Amino acid sequence: MNENNNIMRNIKLEKLVINCCIGESGDKLKKAARVLEQLTGQTPVFSKAKLTVRNWGIRRNEEIACKVTIRGIKAEELLERALKVKDFSISEKSFSTSGNFGFGIEEHIDLGIKYDPLVGIFGMDFYCVLCRYGNRIKYRKRSKSIIGKNQRIKKSESINWFKNKFLPNDFQN
Repeated sequence: MNENNNIMRNIKLEKLVINCCIGESGDKLKKAARVLEQLTGQTPVFSKAKLTVRNWGIRRNEEIACKVTIRGIKAEELLERALKVKDFSISEKSFSTSGNFGFGIEEHIDLGIKYDPLVGIFGMDFYCVLCRYGNRIKYRKRSKSIIGKNQRIKKSESINWFKNKFLPNDFQN
């Protein structure tokens, strides 16, 4: 079977994680969570600090960030909206060796949410996890197994996937 038409070699977006780290708990964190909820339609999960950092005023186990995990078609639509803000340009340093990539946005109002002076402006990080079909074997309950070396996604393959999916033909090399 030719490698070009093998469906198990196709790369897809497994999930999109949006993280909004505030660095302090309280009202500001709740406003950021409300922004994430408006953006995704899902309730965010709060992340706690692992260490106490006195210079920054952070205590251990204090909630300092919120995040949302999105899957499916909704994740692709949100990723496309976020990439429009970045003009579909991501540096090669943003891609990890395992084939995932991430980028940040400084203002959430660029994504189409109306500015509210009571809420303010928040930046957020987008992290995209890519996978191939058959990736479930490492998560399933029965007969767990590891992903083979040829089935793993390399950095160059994820860059090619990004170029083919989001860049028009005239910008590709």
